[in-house]
Amino acid sequence: MPTIQDVAKRAGVAPITVSRVINNSGYASVATRERVEAVIAELGYVPNTLARGLRSKRTNTLALVVTDITNPFFTLIARGVEDVASEAGFTVIYCNTDESEDKEVRYANILVQKQVDGVLLVPACSNQKSVQFLQSNEIPVVLIDRTVPNIETDGVRCNSEAGAHQLINHMLGLGHTHIAAISGPENVSTSEERIAGYRRALAEAGLSSNEQVLYGAFTQASGYELTNQALEHIPNLTAIFGTNNFISIGILKALRDLGLAVPQEMAVVGFDDLPTNMIVDPILTVAAQPAYEMGQKAAELLLHRLSGTVPEHPQELILATEIIERQSSGTTLN
Repeated sequence: MPTIQDVAKRAGVAPITVSRVINNSGYASVATRERVEAVIAELGYVPNTLARGLRSKRTNTLALVVTDITNPFFTLIARGVEDVASEAGFTVIYCNTDESEDKEVRYANILVQKQVDGVLLVPACSNQKSVQFLQSNEIPVVLIDRTVPNIETDGVRCNSEAGAHQLINHMLGLGHTHIAAISGPENVSTSEERIAGYRRALAEAGLSSNEQVLYGAFTQASGYELTNQALEHIPNLTAIFGTNNFISIGILKALRDLGLAVPQEMAVVGFDDLPTNMIVDPILTVAAQPAYEMGQKAAELLLHRLSGTVPEHPQELILATEIIERQSSGTTLN
């Protein structure tokens, strides 16, 4: 385990400065504090008083770490987690990583210091560092929505590959043969799985040569920008698949600003539904995930893990998606 001296040496400060940052006491400039916190996260340093060997009692506290709390999908997950945790007498700490691996690692370090009993994590990427660090400090982890390769831990997610496959088959059934996919980062499991489902549907229809995938971020801004790129560079395009709800909103905004009618001039389908207070026009055809249930199931699994009432080997619960046909996919092409 790294020591406070290791942190001080790497950060180029005295050990007392590291102590001040950790305990939030005494003076440390903003730049120094940020440098020390970054080294703490990088080395996985845990103050001795909170080290693994001294964790002697429960705090009845769980942590939920998500990538974008403004996304209603994750808000519903949070509600499911909160309802189950509250009923069991646990408090939930919420952390938002903004899809940043560095922020995720920093939060993992803080949560160990806070002595949380367990962590529910939506991974920002496929890196194992945060999960391994939490597990090395005997904090159980349940992954939600996404997976991390080559790591043994509990998880609750939907079958993204199957949901995307169904959604693209729906569009193929309407006569679309040139469908672009606008996705989040390549190193995120949900992005990989949804593009895999898209590709499988095209391949089964003998249309692999028509595959068009644009990678960006799971944001409205990225969906907007990549839609413009798709329309500029991809000929014969008649439909666009957004791999999450924020991307889909960005797609619709870009088409509206370009004066293209949906679905008459461009059909759109997306992954993840939107709540009634975020209804867009036209209403999206989607592969909907049971977000609230995912939060519930993940919290229940974590509580069972803490109580030792589940088998020792990791548990994975995979829920089904539901295809909801609405206006944005249109009707059969003429």
